[in-house]
Formats: sequence, C-alpha cells, structure tokens
Amino acid sequence: MTMREHPDYCYEQSAVIPVRRVGDTLEILMITSRQGKRWIIPKGIIEPDLSPADSAAKEALEEAGVMGVVLSDCLGTFRYEKWGDFCEVQVFVMRVTEILDTWEEDFRQRVWLDLAEAVGRIREQGLQELLEALPAFWEKQV
Repeated sequence: MTMREHPDYCYEQSAVIPVRRVGDTLEILMITSRQGKRWIIPKGIIEPDLSPADSAAKEALEEAGVMGVVLSDCLGTFRYEKWGDFCEVQVFVMRVTEILDTWEEDFRQRVWLDLAEAVGRIREQGLQELLEALPAFWEKQV
C-alpha cells in the first residue's frame, strides 16, 4: 500500500475540453497552468457534492471563464503523476456557449486552438490521444 501525500479523493479528478465550432473547424480552449509554464485544459479534484461532469464544468468556469453544455458521455480517462502517485482523470467535452470577460482565475491566459495545435501543446500522452479522438466523439454526440 502506497502512502499518499493527500487524501484518496484528491487522486480522482475530472477535466473538460472546452470546444466551439468555427466553420468546419473544431477549436479547443486551452489555458495556462497556475504558474503559467504550460498549456492545459481545465481540471481538478471531483467535488464531493458534484458529479464528475458537473465538477468539470465548475473547473471550466473557475479556471477558463467559460460556460456551456457538458456532453453526457465521458470522452475517456487518462492518468498522470502527481503528489507521489497517479491521478485518474475523467475527461468530458463542453460545447461552449458563453465566454466571460472576467472570471475567478483570470490570471490564467487562454487561447483557442485547432486540434493539431492543441495536441502539440499537451504533455500527457493519454490526454493527447483523447484529443485526437475528439472529432469522431463530437460527431456522434452533437
């Protein structure tokens, strides 16, 4: 048994890929990490009183300043190392309907990118693979 630095629930997370369609192109909203050193998608610990999808939507609002419709099906999961163990992240897709001018964590930069650019900025291979699966998933859902 591994001694974790944080309570077990901290290692169960959810994330959202904020998406909009511009013509025939899907664009993905990416934000900078807290320290501003890399590009990520909104992600966080699943709130105890929220579903993983609702928790992901809350992260999108707090971290990226966007609201929208979270598609009911999970795109997939990926794992990454943090706090001396691995976090399991459920990834959802949000069709963005509103972009706020100010938001809770507006110190973060945000940028809309096409799929290839977004994949190129992500470090975690599992998340890159999920992004690559996004167009087919989107067409089935929307």
